[in-house]
This record gives sequence, C-alpha cells and structure tokens, in this order.
Amino acid sequence: MAVDQKTVRRIAHLARIAVSEDEVPHLQRELNAILDFVEELGSVDVEGVEPMTSVVPMKMVWRHDEVTDHAGAATIVGNAPISEDSFFVVPKVVE
Repeated sequence: MAVDQKTVRRIAHLARIAVSEDEVPHLQRELNAILDFVEELGSVDVEGVEPMTSVVPMKMVWRHDEVTDHAGAATIVGNAPISEDSFFVVPKVVE
C-alpha cells in the first residue's frame, strides 16, 4: 500500500495539522517508509512465540471488582479549572 500526495493532504486535514506544499513529498516518503516497515513486520515468523504485555516478564496484578464509595462529584469536579452543574467544562474541539 502506497500513500500518494493527495492522501497525505487528507491525513493532515483529518489530523488538523497544517502542512505546507513543500512538506508533502517528505511526509509522503515518511508515511510510505512506515507502511513498508509494518508490512515487513507482517512477514516475521512468530510461530511458538508467546504474546507479552511487557519486555520484562511479570504477572499482572488484578484488583477485586467491587463497588466502593467515591469522593462525590462535588469533590472531583472541584479540581477542575471550570465546571458547571457537576460537569467538567472543556473547550469545543469538534466543528
């Protein structure tokens, strides 16, 4: 799979990243190199290799799934810079 310049512009638009026309060819090469590497990883024989969550062998610690009393919405929202009616107020990020 190869990425063309039109796709680079589309990705930049979707990611809301300003990309000049001079940067498009460079980004195209970079994205194609990443995709080539991912394709190469797909050809690696992993037969008999156990899946792992860390490079250091360790056992996952699980906690009991139980209902606990929480601090309350007023206490939690009290840490927010701006809140309204027990909700966090955040700037709009989607048009």
